[in-house]
Amino acid sequence: MKNFNLGLRDKLVAKYLEKNQRKKISKKTDINVLLNQVKVNQKNESRKKIFFSAAASTSLLLFGLLIFS
Repeated sequence: MKNFNLGLRDKLVAKYLEKNQRKKISKKTDINVLLNQVKVNQKNESRKKIFFSAAASTSLLLFGLLIFS
């Protein structure tokens, strides 16, 4: 039972020691990932514009049909 308590205590102590140490995290960005995100965003924006244009023209056409019929 004593060995189990030591292992548990070591784990708890190690958890708090890791937080105090500074970890060197390299901040690297891949240009290909960024370019792919830009392409996806542009594609989504163009789809939204086309959908909005189609919805607006359809609504104008229906409004015109209701008014002039």
